[in-house]
Amino acid sequence: MTAVLVPASLSRMHAPTLETLPGAVARNVERVRAVTDAAIMAVVKADGYGHGAVAVARAAVGAGATWLGVTDAADAGELRAAGLDVPILAWLNPSGVDAAQAAADRVDIAVGSVAELRQLAADAVAPLRVHLHMDTGMSRGGCPLDDWAELLGTARAARGRIEVVGVMGHLPRADEADPGANAAAVLRLRQARDAVLRAGFGPLLLHLAATAGALTDPATHFDLVRVGAGLVGIDPSETVALHGASRLTVPVVHSSRVPAGTPVGYGGTHVTAAATHLAVLGVGYADGIPRELTEGAGVEIGGSRHPIVGRVSMDQIVVDTGDRAVPRGTVATVFGPEGGPVPSVHDWARWARTIPHTIVTGIGPRVQRSRG
Repeated sequence: MTAVLVPASLSRMHAPTLETLPGAVARNVERVRAVTDAAIMAVVKADGYGHGAVAVARAAVGAGATWLGVTDAADAGELRAAGLDVPILAWLNPSGVDAAQAAADRVDIAVGSVAELRQLAADAVAPLRVHLHMDTGMSRGGCPLDDWAELLGTARAARGRIEVVGVMGHLPRADEADPGANAAAVLRLRQARDAVLRAGFGPLLLHLAATAGALTDPATHFDLVRVGAGLVGIDPSETVALHGASRLTVPVVHSSRVPAGTPVGYGGTHVTAAATHLAVLGVGYADGIPRELTEGAGVEIGGSRHPIVGRVSMDQIVVDTGDRAVPRGTVATVFGPEGGPVPSVHDWARWARTIPHTIVTGIGPRVQRSRG
């Protein structure tokens, strides 16, 4: 999709649009299925990594994912309302857990501290399924090993209101694609599982790996792998080529020819070296375009890549199209999966000195969504 589009009426143009590509999500799930016998949880937190939680979930489940994962139990309501009936796990729960609603939505809750478990047990009006979350080396959530015995005692006391069905952890160094870096976390999770079984709970669903672990280290797979970034084409280990699952297109809102020596944008940080054409695109940092970009950042227009020049503004970026005049209303591709002149989200991450996750999750609400 690199053709120039010029609307018949230039007073109504193609709006800035982020298009989700469900077929790419499905292919990414299939790629994970090819390397693991574990069940796959499609993690659709942050509105499906900016791609639409329902659209991504439907595509993933259609391709064989048998679980969904969310950050907040309240997010499960949208998935259930969309007809998604597979099990859902919520962890972190920054707004707390409405125990009655979680039970009604059939949401499993991850619990990573004694205090959380006590509160959940006190609030439960119907038995709640919980996954005990072990701190396997990140120190950013999960129950430390020293508190594990107290956590299990609390779970035993809450039987009838709490049903322990799983044990989980996170891999702090999976992005290194080195199984040796994951060994300590694997051992810690096995120790946690064994303690839970000795306490009389079971059967248990054990899960540790996210996308990078799922793709690079079978020893981390256990019963279930949690794939989030991988659904939308991002492998944090940067060892496996996945399919980009979105395309951002924006219109040219202004076009002009300028002489050599013309300063561009705030502060005149770019000055044209020769006479050239400039095209202004109707997106900026308020829409998720990173403000600080390294040299080489560009967009695709009409089958060619053209450089972004000058500073990124709140609502606009400027592109140098050289000897080519680009009419107002022409559509530019900011990123997409096509390759060639079309930049990828990985290109944008490199230009912004960040990770691809921040690019796709940072697209602002003014950009229209097309969910495929």
